[in-house]
Amino acid sequence: MESIGLYLHVPFCARKCAYCDFYSVTDPSLMDAYVAETARRLRGLTLTADTLYFGGGTPSLLGEKRLAALLDAARPLLTPDAEITVEINPGDDAERLIPALAAAGVNRVSLGMQSHSDAELARLTRRHTAADVDRAVAAALKSGIPHLSLDVMLATPGQTDETLRDTLAFAAQSGANHVSAYLLKIEPGTPFARDEAALALPDEAATADRYLAAVAQLEATGFAQYEISNFARPGGRSRHNLKYWCDEEYLGLGPAAHSYYKGERFFFPRDLAAYLKGGDPVPDGPGGSFEEYAMLRLRLREGLSFSEAAARFPQEAASLDRMRSRAAPYQAEKLLILTPGSIALTPRGFLVSNALIGALLIP
Repeated sequence: MESIGLYLHVPFCARKCAYCDFYSVTDPSLMDAYVAETARRLRGLTLTADTLYFGGGTPSLLGEKRLAALLDAARPLLTPDAEITVEINPGDDAERLIPALAAAGVNRVSLGMQSHSDAELARLTRRHTAADVDRAVAAALKSGIPHLSLDVMLATPGQTDETLRDTLAFAAQSGANHVSAYLLKIEPGTPFARDEAALALPDEAATADRYLAAVAQLEATGFAQYEISNFARPGGRSRHNLKYWCDEEYLGLGPAAHSYYKGERFFFPRDLAAYLKGGDPVPDGPGGSFEEYAMLRLRLREGLSFSEAAARFPQEAASLDRMRSRAAPYQAEKLLILTPGSIALTPRGFLVSNALIGALLIP
């Protein structure tokens, strides 16, 4: 049986950050019910998974006992070498939590650092400090967690070229082997969307420059870009997230969790109460089309391999030829690299990836 990825959406936050539109609630009294229901669903599965990812929300709010209970329920499904990732807010008593998670078998920690500047963290309404980040990183290294990832937000309120350089320099010397560096996106309905005019965000050109500067600095310090927003030192790539970008199968549990499993896509509604009552996911149509595969592969720095695509979609020879012919003008603009074997976007191409991938794929 082919191994898939498992994703658990932990829908709890101490409070909502002003930029975030991920589904979460702030009622901790529902945590035990969530763990019991998710463990019940895990025990009912018959599959093999080689990655398990606790995302959120804020998984670290569950604490080590609840997280360990979920891990115990999932363990019979996992391969011996499974990558097990937990997202952690650096302010959630990480010095105690991380060693306990390491002892339970967690081998990858993703810290929601976002910035190493207290002023920037305050503007982002984060509830941790740079000192919390320092303590969490030290705890991860001391506990022997083999893979540590740091999140960094780009083009945020009050961020400067200098403060971003300082944050990325901290990441480089921290001992982490992975960085997720992504541009702030103003999501409809969030406080940031309501107050956008007052945020004094950089304009489009300055935002692009900040992204390109981050790519250059990370690569200069040993973090090779392998996806639009993800960078890793050797051996540090996220195996779980690569399943998404390689259009491989995964199963998500928890309200708002999405799945691509047995050729179908489906998701749980953003409704914790319905999930706790045993509610079923909602169908979202078939997955695995050529267009979907090509779009996801083009998010990767290595891009789309013509031979791999042809082997998976032998009926799409005309589509691949069309992509080759359409790619040539964009190579002249240095937005992509076209070789006899592949198409791959450059960092400049990633800045306009939605439009560029659409231009390559539209029939």
